[in-house]
Amino acid sequence: MSGQPHLRENTPAPRERPPFERIALLLQGGGALGSYQAGVYEALAEANLHPDWVAGISIGAVNSALIAGNPPEHRVARLREFWETVCQPPFGLSALASAEIKDDFTHRLVNQTRALGILLFGAPQFFKPRIPPPYLYPPGSPEALSYYDVSPLKALLERLVDFDLINSGAMRFSVGAVNVRSGNFVYFDNDVDQIGPDHVMASGALPPGFPATEIDGEQYWDGGLVSNTPLQWVLDSRPRQDTLAFQVDLWNARGELPRNLIETELRQKEIRYSSRTRAGTDQFRKMQTLRRAFAHLMKQLPEELLQTPEVELLAAEADEKVYNLVQLIYHAQNYEGSSKDFEFSRRTMLEHWKAGYNDAVHTLRYPEVLKRPEGPDGVFTFDRANLRRD
Repeated sequence: MSGQPHLRENTPAPRERPPFERIALLLQGGGALGSYQAGVYEALAEANLHPDWVAGISIGAVNSALIAGNPPEHRVARLREFWETVCQPPFGLSALASAEIKDDFTHRLVNQTRALGILLFGAPQFFKPRIPPPYLYPPGSPEALSYYDVSPLKALLERLVDFDLINSGAMRFSVGAVNVRSGNFVYFDNDVDQIGPDHVMASGALPPGFPATEIDGEQYWDGGLVSNTPLQWVLDSRPRQDTLAFQVDLWNARGELPRNLIETELRQKEIRYSSRTRAGTDQFRKMQTLRRAFAHLMKQLPEELLQTPEVELLAAEADEKVYNLVQLIYHAQNYEGSSKDFEFSRRTMLEHWKAGYNDAVHTLRYPEVLKRPEGPDGVFTFDRANLRRD
């Protein structure tokens, strides 16, 4: 990446494909923090860990489209082009991009000033403020329902993503959104849907900043309003397969007690958008323990019992598949505040990208991450930041 800091970990060595039926990449929503996911993907690609399934919410849906909508040799370049494009500063703020930063206070001040510029002027190649503002439009009109126009994002997706490739089924692709009228959470999945830019836009249509996206006569908002992670969608899919899943989260559920209103706002964002991924993982582990117990028990049942409705019901849930759930969670720096998800500066983008790359390289140094689990539940979870290896 041009201009990328040199303080990176060593490039991971290419590997043979791990002994799993599929590799899944699960990308949480988090706006400007999404370049962390791009850094993670760069490290995975260098290690020859190319996903068979990519699923995302909000900015995770955008990154998913950039990955699934390009051949392997072009994916990192397309991610780079997207992030460098959307992080171009608006007019009058370019000087901040090269300002010297000597301490956290200065860094925080520069970040907050840049975030204020985004609020006022938008990110020119991503979204732009409505002029006149929405409250001057007639009620019910599309322009009255959001502060920003996201047509630049649609044009950028059409330029950088090959939707014919996504719809070819070469890689499974899923993005989550919320039906505005019903409140139901839905997934648009190339296994059953013809995917286009609008499906990606719907997953990231966070109100009241961005407008709802219309698909087949229904309006959709950002999937993060209900669940900010696609973990459950992938784990509950049928038929079940041995899965190596890289879960890349942009919000950390664990944190310190806030000391002021700014930290209070940040903490509530972290709790809301982390979507309790660890709790979801723990629940899945319990369910998989039961499924494997069912499968083991059925092998010992006499033939006459196997035909009973109760056993047939259990048989539909029984399986002995294994799952490695590798969690990579972005941990914000002290100078980042509650605006970190819309602070689209090039400097911060590079910091996030480098953090994602380095976290992935560190994680891949643990050999058990890529080995089939041997425990009775068939589930292995790994979170390097908390040294959690279960």
